[in-house]
Order: sequence, then C-alpha cells, then structure tokens
Amino acid sequence: MADTQSTISYVDPYRDSRGMAPLSQQERAVLRAVNQRIAAKPGLAAVIDYLFEETQALIPCDRISVAFVEEDGERVTSQFTRAAYEPLLLRTGYSGDLNGSSLGEVLRSGIPRIISDLERYQAEHPRSRSTRLLLKEGVRSSLTCPLEVEGRVLGFVFRSSRQPGVYTRRHVELQVSIAERLSQAVEKAWRIEQLQQANRAYFELLGFVAHELKSPVASLVMDARLLSQGYLGELEPQQQAKIERMAQKGEYLVDLIREYLDLSQLESGDLVLHLQHNVPFEDNVISPTLELLRTQIEAASMRLTTDFPLTPTLVECDPGLLRIAVANFISNAVKYGNPDGALRVTVTSAPDQVRASVWNEGPGFPPEQRHQLFRKFSRLATPELKARKGTGLGLYNTWRIVRLHGGRVTAESKPGAWAEFTFTIPQPIGPLEEP
Repeated sequence: MADTQSTISYVDPYRDSRGMAPLSQQERAVLRAVNQRIAAKPGLAAVIDYLFEETQALIPCDRISVAFVEEDGERVTSQFTRAAYEPLLLRTGYSGDLNGSSLGEVLRSGIPRIISDLERYQAEHPRSRSTRLLLKEGVRSSLTCPLEVEGRVLGFVFRSSRQPGVYTRRHVELQVSIAERLSQAVEKAWRIEQLQQANRAYFELLGFVAHELKSPVASLVMDARLLSQGYLGELEPQQQAKIERMAQKGEYLVDLIREYLDLSQLESGDLVLHLQHNVPFEDNVISPTLELLRTQIEAASMRLTTDFPLTPTLVECDPGLLRIAVANFISNAVKYGNPDGALRVTVTSAPDQVRASVWNEGPGFPPEQRHQLFRKFSRLATPELKARKGTGLGLYNTWRIVRLHGGRVTAESKPGAWAEFTFTIPQPIGPLEEP
C-alpha cells in the first residue's frame, strides 16, 4: 500500500483493500491494443519503443528503460532505454548491485515502486550512482514495475518523468494491467537477443582461432612437402611415407580451417558481395581454383577433365567469393569421390545465366537424403560417406555464396556411381537482398 509520507511508495493493487479501479473506455481500448500488438514486435527495442509511444496518454513518461536481473539476483543491468531528451547518462549496459537498494525490495516482493522526488531520494541514499546520473538528466520522479514470468522476476521496466510527483496508484494499476503480456514479450525478445549475441561471439571466436591456426598449419604442410621431395636430403621409403601422411593430415586441417574461416565471415556478415563486370569466368574463377587444388586432386589420383565454352565466358560476379564456392565443390568431389576416379568440371553459359558443375565418380548419395545437402554441419548418414572426414560446411558455404549472387545450387546423383553439384548465377546479377 502506498505510504504518502515517504519518498518511496510500494504499491500493490492486487493486495490493496481498495482493489483495482474499473477501467475507463479509453484505458480499456489502449490496453487492449497494447496487449494484442506488443507480442508481435520483433525485438526488445521495438517492444519498448511501442510502449513508449502508445501509452503516454495512460502513463506519462519522458524516459522508459528495461533492465534484467543477473548473477542470481545480485545485479541488475540496463538493456534498452528510450527517452524524449538527450543526452542520456544512464545508458544501456549500466550495471548496479541490488543488495541494500530499494530496487532489491521490488525484486524480493514483486511489488511496484514509486519514487516521487528523486532529489529527496538522493539525499536519503547518497551512494546511489544511478540516481545521481538520472538527476543530471533532469529526471525527478519514477515508477518501477517488475517484469514477472511464472512467479519469477526477470527484470524491471522503469518509467521516469522530469517532473516530481507525477506517478500515482492509478499509473501502477495501468502498468500492472499490461505487465503479464509485456513480461512475456520482453523475455522472448531478450532471449532471442542473447542467442544472437552468443552466436556472434561464437563466430568471432571461431574466426579468430581459425585465422591463428591457418598460417602455422600451412607452413607445416609446406615443410613436410619439401622434406618428402628430398630438398634436405634423400629419405628412406619408410621415412618418406611417414612424412607424406603427415602432409596429408596437415592438408586436411588446412581445408577444415578454410571452411571455418569462410563460415565465420559469412555468419558475421563480414563476407559481402563486391561485384565486378565482364569477369572471365574460366580464367579468373575456375582455373585458379583448380591450380590451388591440383595437389589434392593428384594425391587422390583422380582423372581431371574440363569442359569449357570455346569463347571466354564474361560474367558479372564477385570472383573471390565464387572461387571459394568452386573450391568447396571440387574439394567435396575429391573427398567423397573414388580414388583413381574421374573428376569433371563443366561451365555452360546462356544470355541470362552462367552455370558451373563438378561431377565425380563415387558412391553418390541417396535421393531421399538430398534435402540434407547444403545445410550447416549436415552430413549424410550412409556408412560409406560417414566414414570419410568432413564437417558439412563446404556445401553450406557455397550455398550462402551463390545465394548472395541471387543464384541457386542443385545436386544430382546415381547412388554407387556418381554425383554432380551445380550452381547457376543469373546474368546480370541485378538488385539483391540478403537471403
């Protein structure tokens, strides 16, 4: 129940003997609209922006913010703020301890709090840094309502005014009327943002580790190849075979690192399309990639053939990204094709598109598992394919790159005989949207 003699009032309309006053027609209409629409907002910022803009007639505020409880109830951290003024001194990311603060009582009891005079409150709580910052912003009164889901307080919504004594018991009642739907919407938006942040952090770490590993592992492979070829003296057959196996294992790691680096760049948004016009597709995309992977192809004793148009194919594309796409197709063909089998790279063109295909002799894949191809970390379940090392990233990375170009990827196979992977890029590329 509100204590009108105190700077701080804890108002619980559910336990107050007066109960909640009936809603007016205007209040009912606004609250109905808020409860219907707030859950559809795509993120935390959109939820709070909507609340700030659409409920001013019911609960006035110059500033609204949301903070979440962390460290098992020991700390609260601000996550989003919207205000009608600048500058903001109490910003997103601000953290404060709950122990000993009046906010801790809101967490413990789940009862909303009104501070009618922030200057007086500061005099009574001189160690409150958040109050000092709010006073510097010009804030003079505030209403704090817990965000509660299934009996658990997950955070708080703060409404603040630059006028003292603004908030009343009625404002608490109205805020409580939307608290349940607001809490659910805010928790959903917050969990999604946490997952997105964790995902970004994961791929940043992945990119860093892969980048740091790439050069030393590639250097080890090069040294092993030099030793194997006798640059530092003739080797015994057993020694040469051992070093050759070391080089092959190192090349597998280099391929793995390359795939993870590509994935990190794609997922973080760092890998963007830089279109060039009139790119000689065979000379600038296919041939350099084949040269890069020639050692891998020769190590598998695969018989490589190419089928290119008689005249150079000039395309609009990002040649660097398409080299990655082609390299993934060829590496996949070598990895899952038959040793000593045939490998064919084909380029065809038409006025409105260019197509590149990589065909190999090998076990292929069952038609019913085609839908699993080009998915992140997806590998087919056939025993013969699972026995061969791979991450399932190469084909996914190619799919992402081709989609960046507005194109599409396809795969065909005759189980036990062959597999063919193809990407088609429209010409010209035209305006694009991120898939």
